[in-house]
Amino acid sequence: MILPEEGQLLRIFIGESDRYEGMPLYSWLVRKAREVGLAGATVLRGVEGFGASSRVHTTRILRLSTDLPLVIEIVDKDERIEAFLPLVDEAIKDGLVTLEKVRIRLYRSSQAQD
Repeated sequence: MILPEEGQLLRIFIGESDRYEGMPLYSWLVRKAREVGLAGATVLRGVEGFGASSRVHTTRILRLSTDLPLVIEIVDKDERIEAFLPLVDEAIKDGLVTLEKVRIRLYRSSQAQD
């Protein structure tokens, strides 16, 4: 897949324990992004954070949380990200979703393409 120089970064902030359709929400989002042909997705696990509830989630041993913050990042063409947003809106009950314009410098795989 060739990406243009300009695109969008979709950033989704959710909790590790969030679920959708019987599976972890982060996993559902990554699988759905792949299914619809987006360029890629990455899930980042936070060590500490809080959201709209103002409840702190942390990895510190005295306050070990089972609901650590997660960030899912997806970069693709504007129109492909926009087309994916209704699925995100449907799946996320608690969280934050942001969009940013990005300059795409490089997107390639070391595997040979036919």
